[in-house]
Amino acid sequence: MRSSTITRSTAETEISVTVNLDGTGAYDNQTGVGFFDHMLDQLARHSLIDMTISAKGDYHIDDHHTVEDTGIALGQALAQALGDKKGIRRYGSCLLPMDDAQVRCALDLSARPYLIWNVEFKAPKIGTFDTELVREFFQALSTHGGITLHVDQLHGFNAHHVAEAAFKSVARALREAVEVDPRKSDAIPSTKGAL
Repeated sequence: MRSSTITRSTAETEISVTVNLDGTGAYDNQTGVGFFDHMLDQLARHSLIDMTISAKGDYHIDDHHTVEDTGIALGQALAQALGDKKGIRRYGSCLLPMDDAQVRCALDLSARPYLIWNVEFKAPKIGTFDTELVREFFQALSTHGGITLHVDQLHGFNAHHVAEAAFKSVARALREAVEVDPRKSDAIPSTKGAL
């Protein structure tokens, strides 16, 4: 099974992440940040990657460390579960509409992290959640998962819809990229022979 568990302990957060790339999208995400949990649930459900995430952070300061460190641990868990990446499709993309919002994601599980982020929130908060933390999460996920990740907002004015469309588009692209390609299940998808 392509699965892994990562634990991360710092003076700011305590995080445990378990993923199964060949799951059904089952999830149990409890970070103490309500809106973020909702987004992580969407990420699991639409990627079909089983995720169990438990986090405790320095909420008395704000949610920044918890969100960022969860992205770090999840990226590490994905990279570990992928192993040598033999047989995967490697690339994924999705154009996802959600009411007024439309977000496009394209990604490459290249081991070369790079984030292109063209998403603009018209509100600084969704409930009590700082919208700038959405980018922080994906920056951490990209860096520690070794993912070239492009996220572009094409439409949208409702911050909740834009954020959710971003998470769902990344999820759908990730689902495609981690899947085993039945035509090349025994090969690493690179002419270099390694990723």
